[in-house]
Amino acid sequence: MLETLRLSSRLLASAGLVLCLAATTASAFDTRARAAFVVDQQSDTVLLSKNAEEPLPPASMSKLMTLYVAFEALRDGRLTLDERLPVSQHAMSYKGSTMFLNTQDRVRVEDLLRGIIVLSGNDACAVIAEALSPDGTEAGFARYMTERARQLGMEHSTFANSNGWPAAGHRMSVEDLAILAEHLIEDFPEYYPLFSETEFQFDGRAPSNTRNRNPLLRLNIGADGLKTGHTEEAGYGLVGSAKQGDRRVIFVISGMSSNAARAEEAEAIVNWSFRQFSEKTIARAGEPIAQADVWMGGQPTVGLVAAQDLKVLLPALSGKQMPAEIVYTGPVTAPIKQGQKLADLVVTPAGLPELRLPLVAEQDVPAGGFMVRVKTATQLLIARFLKGPEGAT
Repeated sequence: MLETLRLSSRLLASAGLVLCLAATTASAFDTRARAAFVVDQQSDTVLLSKNAEEPLPPASMSKLMTLYVAFEALRDGRLTLDERLPVSQHAMSYKGSTMFLNTQDRVRVEDLLRGIIVLSGNDACAVIAEALSPDGTEAGFARYMTERARQLGMEHSTFANSNGWPAAGHRMSVEDLAILAEHLIEDFPEYYPLFSETEFQFDGRAPSNTRNRNPLLRLNIGADGLKTGHTEEAGYGLVGSAKQGDRRVIFVISGMSSNAARAEEAEAIVNWSFRQFSEKTIARAGEPIAQADVWMGGQPTVGLVAAQDLKVLLPALSGKQMPAEIVYTGPVTAPIKQGQKLADLVVTPAGLPELRLPLVAEQDVPAGGFMVRVKTATQLLIARFLKGPEGAT
């Protein structure tokens, strides 16, 4: 009979895996933001979550969704970087942060993208939106963005326009913004460097609007994106990312009281994320960790190993053993192929979410021959006989 089996950390140590890792609880960052979300990209460890699922006005941070759809169109060949798009009266009518486009313009797609990223151009977003909209309108594009966001796992995002201009029902959660940032980084590495550009001058039209508003890009702390946002309703927000060494952190803050407060909070979050956590290897690829029982196999057990180095993110100060166990449904039925996933190593760092790391078969285990099947059947019958009739006490 198959059942879920658990091997405690004591068994792990006997197998050569000693988890001398942090039991220290991570100190939570005391953020002043109305909502915040911080995640370590490689380990997918959530370091900070405050009102993360609450739909809030995202201001210009929602321009990232317009950019994602535009990058998809470039990848699919529906747009090209050198293609020139017309500017409608509707697009030209936007105020706030703009590229100062007019209806006489036909603007290169690449310039529009840089205008959105660096200059936060509301008009540039509308031009892209009307070009890609299913019905040729910005409203139609917003409906498409909402549908596409759901497909990307963004459950708390609804769009009324392409640029975050204040509108009823235009909402995103900070967790959704982090999901979107991760998709931009992973899905479009060829375009992601645009987010680290600090200045863009378009046709000399807006000398006062040429510099990227991201306050972290010039601080030499690994920051390379992504987008600021501000309206009176939303406050000051930032979707940011920074990479130091092999680690990348993605973070979102919303509802800050001022530009200066946003800059200070963002820098503090980046420094905290890298200084207070470190990545540690708890098992090397191919290293024997434990044994799993085998059913009807040519051998009674199979080794459980890591397919690749298993790394976890932990509080920087460490030194005590950490709770861990192996969970698998067993006994495992033969035949078994080398590298077949059989179990999870479940690690529970104090103050951080539970981690489930895959373990695989160390070697092939063929199905047992005739005598193995006879022996197994006999043992099963004996066990049932000794147990007695069902329900007996």
